[in-house]
Amino acid sequence: MSETQKVFRPYPGLNYDTKTAIERSRDYYEFMDQRRSVREFSDKAVPREVIEHILLTASSAPSGAHKQPWTFCVIANPKLQEEIREAAEAEEYENYHGRMSEEWLNDLAKFDTDWHKPFLEIAPYLIVVFKKAYEIGADGEKHKNYYVNESVGIACGFLISAIHNAGLVTLTHTPSPMNFLQKILNRPTNERPYLLLPVGYPAEDAQVPVLQRKALEEVAVFYD
Repeated sequence: MSETQKVFRPYPGLNYDTKTAIERSRDYYEFMDQRRSVREFSDKAVPREVIEHILLTASSAPSGAHKQPWTFCVIANPKLQEEIREAAEAEEYENYHGRMSEEWLNDLAKFDTDWHKPFLEIAPYLIVVFKKAYEIGADGEKHKNYYVNESVGIACGFLISAIHNAGLVTLTHTPSPMNFLQKILNRPTNERPYLLLPVGYPAEDAQVPVLQRKALEEVAVFYD
């Protein structure tokens, strides 16, 4: 079959009635509104099958030309987690001691964060998301990917939602620069680290900051 041959199938849609659609949209909002970024993890084991389903959900996200330009690296090896923590904390130390502006540090102050990242060793899994700048064919030839940042960002949104849906917690961690992840995990040259997510259950004594999310009228504009 030619790569350019068009193949389609009928898509009936879910076709919820109005009442059901409103109820489902409200229930999903209320469920997702409970999601919080958590920095205090339990080391309680998480079944690998849960992680596999979470990743399949993330990979169902739309992408430019359906290239799916992402790789999800799942780390459960304690030695690798220790190595990642050491490298991440080295970068974060520099961030908190000169790279970040005073305004940035002031904005972070209410979260009581610093360069120490123990969750990178405590969480049973780390998921490192890599974006594929391009594909490498079997013959070594480069093939373009499209809207890579946008596609991978959407997939990460799906991933975070799926983590919450499974009753787990995560934190979007972006130690900058993140090149050390490519080296530690021995990823090919066409992949770039995009996001690091510790995944697991919250610690029994976990706490999160008291936050107020913006109201609908602050984040949306309707043109009727």
